[in-house]
Amino acid sequence: MKQCFGLKVSEDQKQYIASNEESWNAAKENEDVARPFAIYCDGEMVGFTMFAFDEEYEDPDDRYWLWRFMIDEKLQGKGYGSAALQEIIKYFKEHGANNIRLSTKESNVNALSMYRKAGFRDTGEMNDEEIGLKLDL
Repeated sequence: MKQCFGLKVSEDQKQYIASNEESWNAAKENEDVARPFAIYCDGEMVGFTMFAFDEEYEDPDDRYWLWRFMIDEKLQGKGYGSAALQEIIKYFKEHGANNIRLSTKESNVNALSMYRKAGFRDTGEMNDEEIGLKLDL
């Protein structure tokens, strides 16, 4: 756990994502829907992600969320994020999701570019100050 909490994003990215410790606390508070995972490559922890799977939610279009996703600042720009995102999409498919939703600030251009390249499309919806994206599976 300590290793995961030691992963950080750059100072200018902190406005986009909670710390891994905050995410872990949110997972404990929402353990019925939260699914936290460390992201590894060749035995090295490189990032953290957390999904929300709420199969009881009445709207089937709003049950599956990529809630948190980060790659350590020292390892960004090396393809880990894109590779991890493909594994995340595979996980959702294998666990019966019909789509994946996420939200982020419009100014988070690097993340938005990666999500859009993976097939996520803008929904036109806002989640507080964040734009919504969705990938149909």
